Amino acid sequence: MGALKDLFGGSLRQFGMLFVLVGLAIFFNLMTGGLVITPTNMMNLLNGNSYVLVLAIGMVMVIVIGHIDLSVGSVAAFVGIVVAIAMRDWGIPWWAGILLGLAIGAVCGAIQGFWVAYMGIPGFIVTLAGYMFFRGANQFVGKSLTVPVPKDFQFLGNGYLPEWGPNTGLNNSTLLLGLITIAVLVWLQLRSRRALVKINAEVPPFWVTMTRIVLMVIVVGWLTYMFGSGRPGTSFPVPGLVLVVLVIIYSFITQRTVTGRHIYAVGGNRLAAELSGVNTRKIYFLVMLNMSVLSAFAGIMFVGRSTASGPFDGVGWELDAIAAVFIGGAAVSGGVGTVIGSIIGGLVMAVLNNGLQLMSAGSDVTQMIKGAVLLAAVALDVWQKRQGQASITGLFSRGNKVAETTPTETAILEEEAVTNPGDLR
Repeated sequence: MGALKDLFGGSLRQFGMLFVLVGLAIFFNLMTGGLVITPTNMMNLLNGNSYVLVLAIGMVMVIVIGHIDLSVGSVAAFVGIVVAIAMRDWGIPWWAGILLGLAIGAVCGAIQGFWVAYMGIPGFIVTLAGYMFFRGANQFVGKSLTVPVPKDFQFLGNGYLPEWGPNTGLNNSTLLLGLITIAVLVWLQLRSRRALVKINAEVPPFWVTMTRIVLMVIVVGWLTYMFGSGRPGTSFPVPGLVLVVLVIIYSFITQRTVTGRHIYAVGGNRLAAELSGVNTRKIYFLVMLNMSVLSAFAGIMFVGRSTASGPFDGVGWELDAIAAVFIGGAAVSGGVGTVIGSIIGGLVMAVLNNGLQLMSAGSDVTQMIKGAVLLAAVALDVWQKRQGQASITGLFSRGNKVAETTPTETAILEEEAVTNPGDLR
């Protein structure tokens, strides 16, 4: 057990949801006679759930600051219909349609962010109003009709990386992406080890580092094979590539930037954050603005996959995104949650949906099981925290010190902020 803790860097409970994800995939693969873990199904699973995972990236930051956004599905639907009509009636190119959609999402987010940040209205109320307003706006603008989009626009939601070069038995674009990923992961592990040595910190045994590298190579290599060996004309999906890029960007923002630290500070203790010089209104505004921009992007991806925008797009998306974030380890009270954890939570819900569908389970059973999983995940997390143990996804928050402070540490921070506020900036 001690060796495993060294290998994974902490308590194995911290990897609970990741283990659940792997376990669910294996379970449903056995129950369906091998239909889940196949190249075609994995591509469909990623394509069909990428928009929810994009929403989860933004939603985790909203929940971390102590708010919630119920308007994401409606904003996505409104943006989708406006972009579809603009391309059909105005003749604008597909790339201009994407920029138009992101701009509309930014305006929607700015409006909602203003009411939350500067008028002090809770995000739940503001976005509930946005949920109703933008849903109605979708039906008003589109006249409750379905509007198709050009084929070039569909590439963003339903495309695959192109094939090129010699015949290697795999899609060369996917193969190249896998090799680059392996190289980057190995470099990050070695750089982290060198950094620990440089500052004379405790360094894990060399076998631990090498085992981690080997495991990463095996996992990434297997995924490369699965996505690169599918049916002819397919490869790693474009929505999946977009999702990977967004995860990298937002993980860096939340864990390595001042703005990211401020987001967790505001969510952990708003008073202490204000006393330490954090502009809480600005953080609220930016987080709500960002959420709507990502909602717009999710709507664009969905319209591209479905080839048309309709009046029922986005229905229930906010519930799936919120569930993904909480299953991924976010705290109901705010201050805790990560992008990686939310993606894992979203994938758990996606595998549940996919596996139950392949088992021919009805939508009623699927919804009941999803609700039970959500309640169980949050209840287990709350129970462990009350026992004084680390959250099952706590490892993903190790870089966010404010998210891990105890009540005593928070009181000390507040006292220091009052007596010497400049030291906490």
